[in-house]
Amino acid sequence: MTILVTRNQLVIPGDILARGSGFKVGGGVYRKNVNNETEIYASMIGLAQIRKNRVGVVPLEGCYIPLEGDIVIGMVTKVGITSWNVDIRGPYVGTLRVSNVIDRDFDALRESLDRILKTGDIVKAQIAFFDRMRDPVLTLQGRGLRKINKGRLIEVDPVKIPRIIGKKGSMIQLLKNMTNAQILVGQNGRIVIIAFNLETENLVERAIRKIEAEAHTSGLTDRIREFLEKEKGKLSERSEEDE
Repeated sequence: MTILVTRNQLVIPGDILARGSGFKVGGGVYRKNVNNETEIYASMIGLAQIRKNRVGVVPLEGCYIPLEGDIVIGMVTKVGITSWNVDIRGPYVGTLRVSNVIDRDFDALRESLDRILKTGDIVKAQIAFFDRMRDPVLTLQGRGLRKINKGRLIEVDPVKIPRIIGKKGSMIQLLKNMTNAQILVGQNGRIVIIAFNLETENLVERAIRKIEAEAHTSGLTDRIREFLEKEKGKLSERSEEDE
């Protein structure tokens, strides 16, 4: 078993990633038998992903496809009698049932759902069920899941979300620690930034845009740290001048 690329290396269709029969394959790759030996090749342009004995490619661009357990940032688009339609920024419309929002009996004849959530409301939800045969079912019952009442909503390419979060949450934790902002990240490429002032909101968004643009490069965490330190210094200087 031999790995022929490095993690997050940019690859194109036809590039060989690994050689040997002991690998599991993820998305974006295919196996080929060459001289009685198994080789794994990239089938798309993207970043090589090597995790233990699994080899795959994360595309540089793509739409969001739901997976059960994903956390998403959704927008209510329609209020029904016992459920809401929620835009999750993909080819499927999320269904949010009242039983997955409130822990009590609901009388559809006497109550209206728009007293709970109305069109345009933003929610942090989880994909509770999805089998590709019907639209995904969402839930707000879980730790941290809720209606979002404040903050700046931005959108990024969904395939860049793993880089924005970072390995074991390292990148997103860096952003939070250095800006004291609350950052809610959805796997569907939506992010809510909640900061104590407009300047910090702007700074967090600029940092996220930088990560999105440079996601395929190495040493990104250090560059983001340097970027934040430099920009925070500029903000401090302006604040002192205004006093």
